[in-house]
Amino acid sequence: MMILIWQPLLSAKPGKQMATAQMSNNGFVVMNQADLSDDGFLGCRLQILQPAKGYRAGIDAVMLAASVDAKPGERVLDLGAGVGTASLCLAHRLADIAVTGLEVQADLVVLAQENARRNGLAARATFVEGSVAEKAASLATKEIAYGSFDHVMTNPPFYDEEKVWPSPDAVKAKAHAFDEVNLKTWVEVACAMAKPKGTVTFVHRADALPDLLLHVGKRLGDLTVLPLWSRQGEDAKRILLRGTKGSRAPFTMMSGFTLHRREGGFTAEADAILKEGGALPFKIA
Repeated sequence: MMILIWQPLLSAKPGKQMATAQMSNNGFVVMNQADLSDDGFLGCRLQILQPAKGYRAGIDAVMLAASVDAKPGERVLDLGAGVGTASLCLAHRLADIAVTGLEVQADLVVLAQENARRNGLAARATFVEGSVAEKAASLATKEIAYGSFDHVMTNPPFYDEEKVWPSPDAVKAKAHAFDEVNLKTWVEVACAMAKPKGTVTFVHRADALPDLLLHVGKRLGDLTVLPLWSRQGEDAKRILLRGTKGSRAPFTMMSGFTLHRREGGFTAEADAILKEGGALPFKIA
């Protein structure tokens, strides 16, 4: 079965292959339903189309969105937005903000735009095709200007291509490993996009924290690390790192957030975020 998605804003490039979609002559994107899954997030308050195979959005995206404390009227940039899961989780929680997602893979941009439309969030969550490696002037033409966002959130690719075997799935390989840029450039661009006093929030592997801190350097202050524990007593596999541009406040290591109960299932605190769409405060009592 084929799915038709109206995409007047995204033009297909001649000869460019799309992993899950192709542009028809009448402006619709044709997608094979077998290539996609339709997944519920936030207790099925959001329905997200995403590739059935390869890299798939999950808890990381939801926790990242829950950690951003944006105020009414503020702008948020989702760097490496994928199919828009984090952007749409944030837009669902906070009604009076504007979220822009930048994504390098054209077929994922198509899905992100469709996900915004089908969840009634297209007026506040927009997605554009582009790379972190693009020149500032090029990004500015897409209304993504350096120093213009109140908050930046990002889930950078996890691996250096020179250190890992690439996934045979092209979408997963590109999402998990750096292609045109490395982690240093990714961090630099994320920090540069934020306004003075704006925040930048990363979700990443716990063992990447030293590299993140190295690349952030003095670009951000009030750096706060929140470990995400799978269960009490286990090593953290993920961390959230947040900093404020221009702040001189000292570094803080929080006590951490536990996702699962030892007897099974999510903790009540995790359920409030993952199923109810609640916020994740960095300052946890």
